[in-house]
Amino acid sequence: MPHPAALPHDPDPTTAELVAARPHLSMHAMDGLLMDGVPLNAVADQVGTPTWVLSAGSIRGRLQALQAAFASAGLPARVHYAVKANDHLAVLRIMAQGGAGADVVSGGELQRARLGGIAPEHIVFSGVGKAEWELRLALEAGVGQINVESAEELAMLSGIAAGMGCVARVALRINPDVDAGTHAKITTGRADNKFGVAYDSAAALYAHADGLPGIEPVGLALHIGSQILSMTPYRAAYARAAELVRDLRAAGQIVRMVDCGGGLGIGYRDEPAATPAAFAGAIRATLGGMGLELAVEPGRWLVGSAGLLLASVVLVKATGNRRFVVLDAAMNDLLRPAMYDAWHGVVPLSAVDAVQPTSPADIVGPVCESGDTFARGRALPALARNARLAILDAGAYGSVMSSTYNARPLAAEVLVDGNRWSVIRARQPMEALWAGETVPDWLG
Repeated sequence: MPHPAALPHDPDPTTAELVAARPHLSMHAMDGLLMDGVPLNAVADQVGTPTWVLSAGSIRGRLQALQAAFASAGLPARVHYAVKANDHLAVLRIMAQGGAGADVVSGGELQRARLGGIAPEHIVFSGVGKAEWELRLALEAGVGQINVESAEELAMLSGIAAGMGCVARVALRINPDVDAGTHAKITTGRADNKFGVAYDSAAALYAHADGLPGIEPVGLALHIGSQILSMTPYRAAYARAAELVRDLRAAGQIVRMVDCGGGLGIGYRDEPAATPAAFAGAIRATLGGMGLELAVEPGRWLVGSAGLLLASVVLVKATGNRRFVVLDAAMNDLLRPAMYDAWHGVVPLSAVDAVQPTSPADIVGPVCESGDTFARGRALPALARNARLAILDAGAYGSVMSSTYNARPLAAEVLVDGNRWSVIRARQPMEALWAGETVPDWLG
């Protein structure tokens, strides 16, 4: 199935439509684009660009909406925030204060989650390739659950746990062989993906786990992909999980919980976004009434729309009949367009620019790669040098995937909370790029 970005679309939404669809954004006649109560030009004036900006209020509101949807559906589901979406300690603190646990996929994320205030018993450790030291770290911390993805990992974990004299609570991650209908690079539940245990092998492996020292199998886990907008693949995957639960119980196995994964998508363009109520409905229709504890692992849906990337125009370049708007932000800052052909809304910070006539422009960065392109043929007004733009919906898989390619320092990060804002990561000094490097003596 083609990725949605590759399909033909109606005309792009206008600046006014993009802003109106995002409750934490507004356009003020004098101050320009605001996030909650903070003029983004004021942030750029003090911090410079490129700079990431996140809305704490948006994150809190979406977490509460998700929790409320499960409560309304009568589902005992705990939210474990997928730390990989945005692992900043301030984001983790907001999640912890809102009652969320964490889904982590590395030892570093585990330690970040704990520093962010999330109790170890509310942490789930996922991932296809956990190293021995990471499993030891998880057991020492007392994480609530380890999602095991292979017979080999199960054997390794059993040996480690038994040697430490402890018991690992394990959920077996199954691969339901369901196509999530999303980009090939972010699908995780098909038979040819690297994740999980083949569905037909899961029952035997679960029974095997029950007899291993240091292992307590408590249930199943699954995750079929990311940026999922339709409930159809969820229903198919959860129906397969429910069938396996019934088979395991019929064979005398204890299955107390199912970790339903995450992947709930957001509307980057003007596509209908998935809703928490629909997600809860898909789970209730397939796994409800089975006496199961349930968990979900959303990441993008909680933080994606809450963030944006501020950038300034370096220059506008005319080549034949093409207009290139060159920004000071680049693919090393926001990789998603280059990696996934992802669509992000781009709007001017100036209220005056926002209402001017537009013409097509390619929005690019200064990195020496043709892939360093944020958008092609996007309707933009005439923009002067140093004009500012906001690249929207960059709160997930944005700053966390940044690099210092082309020796470009990491951008600053700012958190907005109502009328307050604070720098939560200073712009990386240029000298920090080589501070940890040494030159062997023999090179002179």
